[in-house]
Amino acid sequence: MSDLYARHKAVLPDWLALYYKDPLEITHGEGRHVWGDDGRKYLDFFGGILTTMTAHALPEVTKAVTEQAGRILHSSTLYLNRPMVELAERIAQLSGIPDARVFFTTSGTEANDTALLLATTYRRSNQILAMRNSYHGRSFSAVGITGNRGWSPTSLSPLQTLYVHGGVRTRGPFARLSDADFIAACVADLKDLLGHTRSPAALIAEPIQGVGGFTSPPDGLYAAFREVLDEHGILWIADEVQTGWGRTGDNFWGWQAHGRSGPPDILTFAKGIGNGMSIGGVVARADIMNCLDANSISTFGGTQITMAAGLANLSYLLEHDLQGNARCVGGLLIERLRAVAAQLPVVREVRGRGLMIGIELVRPGTDEAHPDAAAAVLEAARAEGLLIGKGGGHNTSVLRIAPPLTLTVAEAEEGAAILERALGCVH
Repeated sequence: MSDLYARHKAVLPDWLALYYKDPLEITHGEGRHVWGDDGRKYLDFFGGILTTMTAHALPEVTKAVTEQAGRILHSSTLYLNRPMVELAERIAQLSGIPDARVFFTTSGTEANDTALLLATTYRRSNQILAMRNSYHGRSFSAVGITGNRGWSPTSLSPLQTLYVHGGVRTRGPFARLSDADFIAACVADLKDLLGHTRSPAALIAEPIQGVGGFTSPPDGLYAAFREVLDEHGILWIADEVQTGWGRTGDNFWGWQAHGRSGPPDILTFAKGIGNGMSIGGVVARADIMNCLDANSISTFGGTQITMAAGLANLSYLLEHDLQGNARCVGGLLIERLRAVAAQLPVVREVRGRGLMIGIELVRPGTDEAHPDAAAAVLEAARAEGLLIGKGGGHNTSVLRIAPPLTLTVAEAEEGAAILERALGCVH
């Protein structure tokens, strides 16, 4: 056990998870690579849990942060804040939500917590619809709407949560249906559920479930849900903490794959926009955002130094068409991984979109989750210089692949080759 690991265990909670039998300290990074305290260089295919979205030590972001730090770091929302207003203007325009207002937080958890506050206040209901296998954060309210047992430490909640079918396409009672029939069955289930309950405040959903193993429904499911929700006045909250900013390649926001019925009423974001700086936020129509009848501020949400980073990062990803790169390089990577998986009985499915790819592992010859294999692949990949993530919900074990959006074709091929060897070592 390293000295730092021993110190970690002595002062931090037991439930604070660490990857690897011999936990890794990352000391610095550049581009798509990081270096560990062991002196080794690693290709990073997880980006601080999808947070270092653009690149490590991106010069444009580093410069913006350094210059802002030389002026002022922080003043709170009690004072006018030029970088916050400028970033809010850009996000409001990009969101697709009409007459949008933006509130900044420090994390995706806090963003979802704020969205729940807005929705329940606006609708005067504490009942929430959420998706099975979902994850929305670590706060008391966010845990209460998380449909993933592994990340929900308590059943106590200020909310009454009802869980809806549809977030997982290839498992569950509707898995064998065609896409069209799958959507129809999920919509029928939603209608039936609403017939048995008081009218909920909102449905919250990740367009692609992150912690749950990068699962998603067929395109159009949430558009079909929206038609039903609108009949009841129920709001739609799109949790874009992991899917926003072009990561899926096909769309800038995950909700756009379900956009037939228009944009969500509320959109939450975080992670990638700060490229490692702590930024989260909520976008909502003005009538929803302004429904609170008490004062509120944010001490650290929207602070100048994080807003400077967000502005520089957003400009970079738009000017360099990183959404297009995610679509192109991600498409090549997923096809390469599917070719590898076709030869390996331990792989049940390779799924995803853009640079958000999941590899679901099972015990060969069965449909059962294989968490030991997932842990073994993580270790084997690290041994060859590749960092990846893992996740999965009920009875699943999934490798999570989410590199920075500047990933090159050569780096994608290098990572795929390492994964092929790592996967080939498990049974």
